Amino acid sequence: MKQLNLPPYQIRVKEVNGRKQIFDVLRRKYITLTPEEWVRQHFIHYLIEHKYYPASLLANEVPLQVGEKKVRADSVLYDNQLRPRMIIEYKAPSIPLTQKVFDQISVYNLLLHVDYLIVSNGLDTYICKMDYENQTYAFLETIPDYQNI
Repeated sequence: MKQLNLPPYQIRVKEVNGRKQIFDVLRRKYITLTPEEWVRQHFIHYLIEHKYYPASLLANEVPLQVGEKKVRADSVLYDNQLRPRMIIEYKAPSIPLTQKVFDQISVYNLLLHVDYLIVSNGLDTYICKMDYENQTYAFLETIPDYQNI
């Protein structure tokens, strides 16, 4: 797998029936290792180990329904009252972060109405803080530590 612009961590990978799987610390099981999953697992570990986000308030593959269509938010951070605070959308390192990616996460946010949106392909990451009162948003240079959100 490609080296990412995220810190390394103690990766747990195994092979089952000729296919590699990576351990998902949030779902507590092995998941098929795809380039997108590689990014997700690195990013989640970065949030937990370097930004001090509680693993108990993070969830992967959160089911949502947009009209008749069922979709999944890649990761969601909740607050202590289990209200969504952040949506994170991952792409494989080979996928550029285009307007289409931002449109996708914006649709999810119509349902969840979070304070932060993040998109990452492991090489590039964009962090957006929403300001609903003024109907604007601002891009941040770094992901805030958990205590600052």
